Amino acid sequence: MQDRSPSTSRFAVFAWTTLGYLILVVLWGAYVRATGSGAGCGEHWPLCNGQILPRSPHLATIIEFSHRLSSAFSLVLVGGLVFWSFKRFGKGHATRHGAVLSTVFLLLEAAVGAGLVLLDLVAHNTSASRAVAIAIHLVNTFILLGCLTYTASFASLGIAERFKRHAGRLRTSIVLGGVLLFLIVGAAGAIVALGDTLFPVKSLAEGMRQDWSPTAHFLIRLRVLHPVLAVTTAVYLIFMSTFLRSRDPRPIIFRLTHGLTLVVCLQVALGVLNMMLLAPIWLQMVHLLAADLTWILLVAIGVVTLRQPDAEVLSKTVRAQPLPDQIRA
Repeated sequence: MQDRSPSTSRFAVFAWTTLGYLILVVLWGAYVRATGSGAGCGEHWPLCNGQILPRSPHLATIIEFSHRLSSAFSLVLVGGLVFWSFKRFGKGHATRHGAVLSTVFLLLEAAVGAGLVLLDLVAHNTSASRAVAIAIHLVNTFILLGCLTYTASFASLGIAERFKRHAGRLRTSIVLGGVLLFLIVGAAGAIVALGDTLFPVKSLAEGMRQDWSPTAHFLIRLRVLHPVLAVTTAVYLIFMSTFLRSRDPRPIIFRLTHGLTLVVCLQVALGVLNMMLLAPIWLQMVHLLAADLTWILLVAIGVVTLRQPDAEVLSKTVRAQPLPDQIRA
């Protein structure tokens, strides 16, 4: 079922815009963590230092309070997405499900953020509880961005159905394997970023000595694990992209998988640079942005791949657009 009416196109633009705004909120949240500003509003939530509007705030308070305001506005945008999806699309439409799930995980995001503040898992807290909470926070963030990508992708493609026609057990398993690996390496990366913030080093050599020291804090020792997981995941995603292109001739698969391969390679390069430059805040944020883009492309590939089109539609698409190999020939 195809629906490419102007209102559907406007909804798709709004959905992608909402996703873009949420990415900015996520990056600002990373800045809050990296600057140690998570305690800027004290142990108060939703109030800031017991006030609705903080008076004579310090810089840390301004950073934390502005993040709370930006997060609150994201709830308005996602709420608008839900309202519009129910008004525009019929019962059972995929965009409705995606918008509702986006709201659920946005509320969970706020709950986890509130828990970090109320339980004092911010600033200089080095406990295992904080590490676990940070990992959960980032995984929930990725799922939220994934739900928004799901919503925007179905709206852009003009498809009403969810995954009613599966692409086959093998392709499904490979894509889901990539999703699982990405979430694991993302959680590990969140913990490593926390360790870099709490235990900064003055040189790469000093950092390597700390990594292998048996007396080092567990957040420091875990820094060795993340690069291994990251490289393994990168290799897997590149393999997955190559495999999907060989099995699915649609141009959109070609574009998405090539885009994913490029961003994954960029992500690995940023990770190496991050270690060499001792994780400066600006590079941590660029690294996180690349991770967000990797995840969005991965979810979009899942939507397009796992929702396999009818054979008739696929044959028309292939006949209408030459394949990249044919273009080069």
